[in-house]
Amino acid sequence: MSAPQDLNELYTGELQDLWSANDQMAKVIKKMTSKASDPKLKEMLTKSQDGIAQHTEMLKGLLETSGEKVKKEHCKGMEGLVAEATKHTGDEAPDNGPVLDAVIIAQYQRMSHYGIAGFGTAASFAGTLGLKDAVKALDKATKDIYSGDEYLTKLAEMSVNINAQ
Repeated sequence: MSAPQDLNELYTGELQDLWSANDQMAKVIKKMTSKASDPKLKEMLTKSQDGIAQHTEMLKGLLETSGEKVKKEHCKGMEGLVAEATKHTGDEAPDNGPVLDAVIIAQYQRMSHYGIAGFGTAASFAGTLGLKDAVKALDKATKDIYSGDEYLTKLAEMSVNINAQ
């Protein structure tokens, strides 16, 4: 990919990057879901996979309406976060279910924070470009991700971290 020359190219590049980030995150979450022992955590991770799929479809739609090629651009930032999540929930994972659940939450939140930043940035670009429908869709996705992050913080503080002690 060549260097962006204007805000529109920054915007579409961000959408392409987010698409890749979502695909990478979805794969690792699927693996983490099977390892979670807390039923509420398992349920939230399952629901988040559906949310990620919806956000990905929205990103593809925004790329279509932008007139740019509908493709993803490999996200190296998420690649690193996924590698860390895989490491900490794979071969180096704790044996204790509640401790592993705490690790899963920590890794999920790291990836989610990356998504919050990316979707928020794309919404800001869309706003400057006057793309009101895109702003609404991207803001909704940002709120969805943030809501999941808040839920996991409460779950961790109210039970998972306590059980992991």
